[in-house]
Amino acid sequence: MGDFLRARRELTTPEQVGIVPGGTRRRTPGLRREEVALLAGVSIDYYIRLEQGRERRPSDQVLQAIARALRLDAEATEHLYELARPRCHRREEYERSEPDARVDANLVRLMEAWDAVAAYVVNPRLDVLVRNAVARGLYEGLEHSDNLLRLAVLNPRAREFYLDWETDTRRKIAHLRAAAGPEGADPALDELVSELSQASEQFRRAWERHDVRSRTRAPVRFHHPVMGDLFTTMQVLSIDGSPGLKLVTFQAERGSPSECALAFLGRSALHAPGACRGGGRAGNGASAAGRLPRWPGLGLG
Repeated sequence: MGDFLRARRELTTPEQVGIVPGGTRRRTPGLRREEVALLAGVSIDYYIRLEQGRERRPSDQVLQAIARALRLDAEATEHLYELARPRCHRREEYERSEPDARVDANLVRLMEAWDAVAAYVVNPRLDVLVRNAVARGLYEGLEHSDNLLRLAVLNPRAREFYLDWETDTRRKIAHLRAAAGPEGADPALDELVSELSQASEQFRRAWERHDVRSRTRAPVRFHHPVMGDLFTTMQVLSIDGSPGLKLVTFQAERGSPSECALAFLGRSALHAPGACRGGGRAGNGASAAGRLPRWPGLGLG
């Protein structure tokens, strides 16, 4: 909780909370501790103890006052409460969402019936547990595609694959931060964060911002090496009876070239040699271009 408060304090400017900076130069980015304490109506010593982790049971009134002082939105406020009062069953939630978690067979059949919608199921760590044929065709040949953040951070091709790579990656990091909860709740998630922090300074800085957001709908643009640019809308749906798992879909405008391209990728994945229905690593990185048949209607002829 202390790290979260410190990060959000440093990102909140005096102007945002109606404080007019004086003539002296501010050595601290964002708000000073005493300014947050004043805005929240608590003593400076008490707020310092919160940031340092020496005060572990703030009241609801104090948490709400600090959330207002730091201009936290509803999702960030909920995250603050979760950090202050972690649920005792949090670890069990993650254990039920391990990468080998069984996705309901009826849901898998439904996903495979979508012939122009890319869909996959992820756990809180953004491990891809299962994907349909369209998603397999879309992500074919991309190393690290078994985890969405590993793909975005560790695979250089991701910057070409995601046309809005920086925005998409920040969204994924904010989703992971929202799912993380208190440190130690999910050791595998902590290992993932450590791995990516060591591999990427950009990831480390974004993670330390403590942005939390679980967007359920957003435009996402892809660049496929064969099909070109694809324009889709992403939707994230909770799965009844599967705590922590999310169904993620990508749909294009009906009748658009992007929808035709998604349908074509799905058919190609279904007829590819050795095609499978699971998630996991996408083989040795071979390009999809060598396998896709030509389709004059998409300018491939």
